[in-house]
Amino acid sequence: MRDHFISSLTEIVKNNTNIILITGDLGFGVLDNFIEKYPKQFINAGVAEQNMTGIAAGLGMDDKIVFTYSIGNFNTLRCLEQIRNDACYHNSNVNIVSVGGGFSYGALGYSHHATEDLAIMRAIPNLRVFCPCDFWEVEEITKKVVDLGGVNYIRIDKSSYINESNKNEVFDVGKGRVLSDGKDITLISCGGIVEAAIEAKKELLKHNINCRVISMHTIKPIDKNLIIDSINQTGGIVTLEEHSLIGGLGGAVSEVLMQEGVYPKKFKMLGLESKFSTIVGSQNYLRKINKIDKFSVVNDIISLMK
Repeated sequence: MRDHFISSLTEIVKNNTNIILITGDLGFGVLDNFIEKYPKQFINAGVAEQNMTGIAAGLGMDDKIVFTYSIGNFNTLRCLEQIRNDACYHNSNVNIVSVGGGFSYGALGYSHHATEDLAIMRAIPNLRVFCPCDFWEVEEITKKVVDLGGVNYIRIDKSSYINESNKNEVFDVGKGRVLSDGKDITLISCGGIVEAAIEAKKELLKHNINCRVISMHTIKPIDKNLIIDSINQTGGIVTLEEHSLIGGLGGAVSEVLMQEGVYPKKFKMLGLESKFSTIVGSQNYLRKINKIDKFSVVNDIISLMK
């Protein structure tokens, strides 16, 4: 998905000299084309993410549209104070793009596992939170944040859902996408792990369970109407995320249900327990170990439906 983000941004920059891309000393294989074409709109801030965010906040308050680019935790948790106090408090034009959401960099250990970012970022005022599942969502979100202004967080995953049926779709911020309809229960997911949700739906059909599958690409502001509609249409919701169960997608969905007084017949949150991972490995391996792979999802939903 990161390649599609960069290619989309490179196209937008053609007609917008106010866009600045700042990296924390990484991504050069991906960024080479952008750097070659627009050297005056690129800054390498070095391994200094706090400074990078401060620079971005200052430029964003001077009518620039800034994108900071780094690995999951590095341009979020490492510089959280600068995001909160410099960018969000002043509502500067800063777009925080983290690559490697969830277990994307699973083999590099816990320092590179971005599994609490959605909860932390959505708690900060003046900050929209996006978690795209496929190439199209990444490209559309990149275009939208340029027009929206303010502070935006875009969590990009190494994995992605391969979807070829979005040619006639219109992307709306804060509006989830029904990728596949169903009548028995709703499976809401975000990010690359949406692919596991779609695969789980295929397996569940063999057990006569027809899931509605939703990509909730905007975590904040979240699509309240679609969540409530899902209860009305299917009676229950299961959330799936490559993120801590505390404060992420599942938490956001349950907050909507309780605040709106909508009580599902069935509800379950699938995600990561609140503990440090001592295991390293590929993204798919860590999904399996943490029971958020497609087979675990299938078994949990079958058990829930009983």
